[in-house]
Amino acid sequence: MTATFWRESYIIGRRQLRTALRNPAWVLIGIFQPILYLFLFGPLLKPLVAQFGATNAYTFFVPGMLVQLGIFGAFFAGFSLIGEWREGVIEAERVTPASRTALLVGRLGRDLLQLLVQALILVGLGWVLGMRASFGGAALGVLITLLVGGACAAASNALALTTKSEDVMAPVINVVMMPVLLLSGILLPMTLGPTWLQKASDFMPVRHIVDAVRTAFTGTVVGSGLLWGIVWTLVLFVLALWWGTATFRKENA
Repeated sequence: MTATFWRESYIIGRRQLRTALRNPAWVLIGIFQPILYLFLFGPLLKPLVAQFGATNAYTFFVPGMLVQLGIFGAFFAGFSLIGEWREGVIEAERVTPASRTALLVGRLGRDLLQLLVQALILVGLGWVLGMRASFGGAALGVLITLLVGGACAAASNALALTTKSEDVMAPVINVVMMPVLLLSGILLPMTLGPTWLQKASDFMPVRHIVDAVRTAFTGTVVGSGLLWGIVWTLVLFVLALWWGTATFRKENA
């Protein structure tokens, strides 16, 4: 990609970040929910960790919360895009010679920066609460989370430009999020469920991503579980980036 593309992406991202800093409520809400889970739900796992082969409740729980933060937080990124479309911002950007991919990538830069700050706070609190994780493993887990968050943010932007309505977008996100939360093993391992539920979760890509982040936190940097999670993360990221870019280009038609 040319220097012009990155300059255009930087300009878009800087504007988006300034807008977010003027109203940081969404950023605070995004980090507040997983923190509540850590303090209120995490202690409930301590007597259960031995049942699913874990040695530390927070070493198991924090990676799941990271993925939840990346997915749930990023999926709401498109709501602000609907507001921009309604105010004519998108139309104003479309009449410029800026790359349509840069319009998306610049927005993803803002979303990923927010997610990085939130993820670092979450991991730091996990260590304070007694989580045992290697620094390298935690860094790899955060990187996977950023890619997942980027995929969800790109898909959210594409969905926003497709629906152009918060009333339509909100129920669609809820329909997607519910099975993801229940079948991905974010809160509890799927091994605790019946066989049919475990087999159903095998078809949930996020389940493999959650397992990969948990594997990384244990310090294991090789293995089929980690590999499958990384592969699914890259596949979702590429597909979402393609969809988001195609949607922005379609808007120019």
